[in-house]
Amino acid sequence: MTPSIARWYSDVDMTGRAPVPAPINHLTPFFSARPAMTHSQSGGHRVPTSDDIEVSTYLEIAREKSGEQPVLSEAPAGAGPETVVVIDFGSQYSMLIARRIRECSVYCEIVPYNAPWQDVARLNVKGFVLSGGPASVYGENAPVAPSYIFEKGLPVLGICYGMQLLAHQLGGRVTPGEKHEYGHTVIHQSEQSELFADLPPAIPVWMSHGDRITQMPSGFRSLAYSDNSPVAVMGNDHGMLGLQFHPEVVHTPQGKQIIRNFLYRVCGCRGDWTPSNFAAESIE
Repeated sequence: MTPSIARWYSDVDMTGRAPVPAPINHLTPFFSARPAMTHSQSGGHRVPTSDDIEVSTYLEIAREKSGEQPVLSEAPAGAGPETVVVIDFGSQYSMLIARRIRECSVYCEIVPYNAPWQDVARLNVKGFVLSGGPASVYGENAPVAPSYIFEKGLPVLGICYGMQLLAHQLGGRVTPGEKHEYGHTVIHQSEQSELFADLPPAIPVWMSHGDRITQMPSGFRSLAYSDNSPVAVMGNDHGMLGLQFHPEVVHTPQGKQIIRNFLYRVCGCRGDWTPSNFAAESIE
């Protein structure tokens, strides 16, 4: 009998300003070819895959508020499928980012911001996504992106706090915004980019930030702006991109297309991964 597979779980909370994750040294895979765990083994909060992606995700996030913690399962051994790694900085949407990536038929794992390269190197990494998070880049003990993000020459997509980290760690400047942006706004493309392929010049998006980028790092250009953010999207010629908004939420209607463009046009993924493929490879 085929083992029970394709179970989803979360390592984030729903506080709105989630605490920065404590340093840990493990990966957080989201699929397992193991038989289904018992309620006590799994922490009682496994979320089954369903067509109702949004509802199940928010139910899972809500459960994290009670302090339930995920139980890790084994990820594919060896090179495995093409993988995009989400670096988690405490975002309440990290799980949702991973789901959106998998919906595009690309395998994904979430790792904590302090995960060493040895943990990531076993994967067939095609790119990185830096999640949002509650911290300010200038805050005390603010988490930073690991050095291999900049050393491996792989594409990187920073979202909200992840974008600000790119700017900060590469020599740009991040300052508190005169006006916090929270809710719907419209960004306007200022330069063509692979991220915007098949998208209109103006795109409704969901913002949630207080800081903003006032000086981009050397080699970066503003690719889109909003009324309150002169740099709503930035990028360079080496596959490093940043979004000040959240493409993973339903409040950004064309956000999934932006994620897809990053996966296929920037990372060069083939999109040939599915849960059933993973099951077959794991059984073999």
